[in-house]
Amino acid sequence: MPFSLYYLYHSGFALCFDDFTVLIDYFEDSKDAEHGIFHEQLLQRPGTLYVLSSHFHQDHFNPLIFDFLEQKEDLRYILSKDIYKKRKKWLPVDDIAFLSAGDTYADQHLSIKAFGSTDVGVSFYFEAGGHKFFHAGDLNNWHWQDESTPEESAGYEKLFLVELKKIKAELPGLDVVMFPTDPRLGSDYLRGPRQFIEAIPSKVLLPMHFDMEYAKANAMKEQAARAGTAFVELTARGEGFAFADDLSFRKI
Repeated sequence: MPFSLYYLYHSGFALCFDDFTVLIDYFEDSKDAEHGIFHEQLLQRPGTLYVLSSHFHQDHFNPLIFDFLEQKEDLRYILSKDIYKKRKKWLPVDDIAFLSAGDTYADQHLSIKAFGSTDVGVSFYFEAGGHKFFHAGDLNNWHWQDESTPEESAGYEKLFLVELKKIKAELPGLDVVMFPTDPRLGSDYLRGPRQFIEAIPSKVLLPMHFDMEYAKANAMKEQAARAGTAFVELTARGEGFAFADDLSFRKI
């Protein structure tokens, strides 16, 4: 099934199918916290709106997502369980699916399985429209090798490789992957996404968690090509891409 994908900001994306929308890790809209393409267009789309948040950090979970209830009735929240523990005072509705690693959610449009993270919360694997998606949340090789001892850096990497092995055992291939390309890691900041797509063949890769460092995020394109993965270059908040059923894509 064809779909459209919009980059909002940081790790936030919206996926639009014919009769439902999936919003992932809303932190801010494409202009600011409350204004942009999501509020102005996507929130008014017909059908179910699924709101996913991978963990409680403020750059991945914003309680403003519950304001969407004022504009839309058909809403379903699928949140990492740590949000219940850490942000309980901001949860105004009872009908929320909370997932820990290994938990699942499924209905007529969406099938989700939560995997682990190397920080807090979960990463999300989900199937929608006949395609296989993966949003890493804060799963990454946070090696911090420029500011850690070699032993510490190796320990951080081991945590990532353990999680990657678990994911690979269940997901031998993916269609669309959203993964951190965070330049704060310093040298070899692209090691995590490179290891991921080398371990798990992925048709399309989108960068995230890079703030406004577009050039550094898009430096992943060459490494993705070597792994046989198409790369979506992002250049601005609010960009949209139309994907055909064969996952070829164009900017819209």
